[in-house]
Amino acid sequence: MPATALQKGHPADGGDSAARAYRLLGGRKVLRRAVEGALDAHDLILEGLPSDALLQLIEATEVLSRGDALEKAIGMSIRTFQRRKKDAAGSQLSPEQSSRTWRFAEILARAMDVMGSKEAAESWLESPAIGLDNRRPIDLLASSAGAEAVETYLTQLEYGVYV
Repeated sequence: MPATALQKGHPADGGDSAARAYRLLGGRKVLRRAVEGALDAHDLILEGLPSDALLQLIEATEVLSRGDALEKAIGMSIRTFQRRKKDAAGSQLSPEQSSRTWRFAEILARAMDVMGSKEAAESWLESPAIGLDNRRPIDLLASSAGAEAVETYLTQLEYGVYV
């Protein structure tokens, strides 16, 4: 099995989901450093992602700006986000919000890989899925168990289990 950019120790510039998540969050420009593997991502998350990374993600996607998707996926209400947006320069997300932001970016990137485009991935996140008991994937991101179920389902879709 070929090694990904992250496994080889190169900055997250490859085509895998983790590298695409890094780019969705603004890459080096926003995160202010390269993420060369899972341990780098872990350290960055514990320090707290810059608030600008969440702003970048919201600007790059439509799904997070609709309804209560932001609260379900990231654990932040629209009101809190609006306050944070005013003070975004230099502020950090909490480790919990950072973890959920990173995980959402990874899931979105993985869905983009499986579905073929960002638009298709976002549509899939908001549509009931048979393999998830007709639940919307975006609704399951409120818990780690739900996010894991979404990731498992994406793997099943990738290998044609539910196609």
